[in-house]
Amino acid sequence: MIMTKPFYEVREFSDLREMLMQSVEIYGDKTLFEVKGGSGNIYGVSYKDFFRDVNSVGTMLCSAGFKGCNIAVAGQNSYKWILSYLSTVCGTGTIVPIDKELLFDEIDGILKVADVKLIFCDNDFFKKLYDNRGKITPGTKIVCFEQADDDEFSLSFDIFKDNGKKLLDEGDDSFTSAVIDPEVMCSLLFTSGTTGTSKGVMLSHRNFCSDVKHCMEVVKIYPEDKGISILPLHHTYECTVMMFMGIYSGGSAAFCDGLKYVVKNFKEYSPTVFVSVPLLLEKVHKTIMKRIEKKKNGMKLFNFGKKTVKIGSKFGFDLRRLFFKEIQDVFGGRMRLIIVGAAAMNPQIIEDFAAFGIQIIYGYGLTECSPLVICNNDRLLLTDSIGVPLPSVEVKIINKEPETGIGELCVRGPMVMLGYYKNPEETAKVIDEDGFFHTGDLGYANERGEFFITGRIKNVIVTKNGKNIYPEEIEYHIGQNRFVEECLVLEGKDKNGEPVVEANVYPNFDEIRETLGKCDISDSDVFKIIHQVIEEINKKLPSYKRVIRLKIRETEFIKNTTAKIQRFKNVPSN
Repeated sequence: MIMTKPFYEVREFSDLREMLMQSVEIYGDKTLFEVKGGSGNIYGVSYKDFFRDVNSVGTMLCSAGFKGCNIAVAGQNSYKWILSYLSTVCGTGTIVPIDKELLFDEIDGILKVADVKLIFCDNDFFKKLYDNRGKITPGTKIVCFEQADDDEFSLSFDIFKDNGKKLLDEGDDSFTSAVIDPEVMCSLLFTSGTTGTSKGVMLSHRNFCSDVKHCMEVVKIYPEDKGISILPLHHTYECTVMMFMGIYSGGSAAFCDGLKYVVKNFKEYSPTVFVSVPLLLEKVHKTIMKRIEKKKNGMKLFNFGKKTVKIGSKFGFDLRRLFFKEIQDVFGGRMRLIIVGAAAMNPQIIEDFAAFGIQIIYGYGLTECSPLVICNNDRLLLTDSIGVPLPSVEVKIINKEPETGIGELCVRGPMVMLGYYKNPEETAKVIDEDGFFHTGDLGYANERGEFFITGRIKNVIVTKNGKNIYPEEIEYHIGQNRFVEECLVLEGKDKNGEPVVEANVYPNFDEIRETLGKCDISDSDVFKIIHQVIEEINKKLPSYKRVIRLKIRETEFIKNTTAKIQRFKNVPSN
């Protein structure tokens, strides 16, 4: 078993409050967050100011009787969202981040299972609660970020914070003197699996802190770096990587106004780093390549630029801005690093972005692992592998296929969750007696100890001849075609009831219209083009992997808030 050796020194800290206090001591008056005010003006919040606000809100929480309680937070990424989170975990109780896109019945289920006593939220989430106020457990307090005054149903966040500051100034130390046990639950995250059954993942300060430290041992974030938070903060991927690692490193962060404002926000904030999912970068890459192709000799110049940049780098010359300034400016002109996970990614995109002057670090993680366990790093820039285990992480592959070496990935390390909330049976199914977490993901490792993911155990299609087919592999090939916007590969049945590969495709209708040279395209036009796409892919696949059934969708697939297709919600009726 290969263990990655760290190559950057890191500070020691046992909990998130200690990490924050260290950064306040080191970086003090330096800007931690850039916040957009109501009139659109952008102002900075220093490390010291943020810590004061954390202590103010935390003091009010403790004074109001919420010490040791489960406290929810929901809404658009914002300064007050992360302030609510850290004010809870740094001395009050357990934070319960909730997906703002959930329907009320799902929200209510989480609130009741987690026995939430107080909810921090924005206006949009508040409306869901208010419209269903009769169903909410009596006594549950709501603190709204945008609300100016307290009323009979909810409290103003600003007033709540100001009242806490007064108590703090008067000497109330109920929050600041709190003893934090790094081994107990501080965050409870509800994640939907492929079955749609939501389980509460219990994470501790030790889980988060170990993930931050071991990531920072192999990936460098500098005090000069500025992040922009785009993916939802209720996901550990965004929260741990963008927020906690940024705070540890002395960097700063801004908050995206929403996906449709990403490019505008890039120009406003000129960030140097952000966390993404492959789908977002694939769409950006497609747009960039389409613009290049439309220019006279565009592709020739593009390929010449890539080759010249590569040659120049060997001799110590950085020619990336000379050739790709226009592309860099799309990202604000200063982007240097994008950390990507959640799904497979086209290696060509990683190579092209490197030529643009933007490094992509591709990794693998799960909510149950806080989340990162395997990734590329500053000394390992692979384009087709998820990388190597973080320092302190052990990975083994069980139940391997003799021919391919593919089996289930199991990981062990200090970032692995405490277990599932009030669910010891499910916990026992995934954490074995040796402490290894069984991920449910299938993959293999090469002779250098670099790991590759092939799919999920639950998604595998087994043919009548006993062959295993990994839908994600076929989805990847189909998804690279310009006529395909999204696709999902499932198990279908032939006329004899035997399992076959079925592709469900949501076409890129604009690309088809442009290719055919007409605005009005028929179902027959679309099917013919997508059928040709499938036929070309089938020629490159072994016979048992070939797509036998094809279904065309007229609407996008249902996705979660990280733009990942939710397989269990998209199974078509036959």
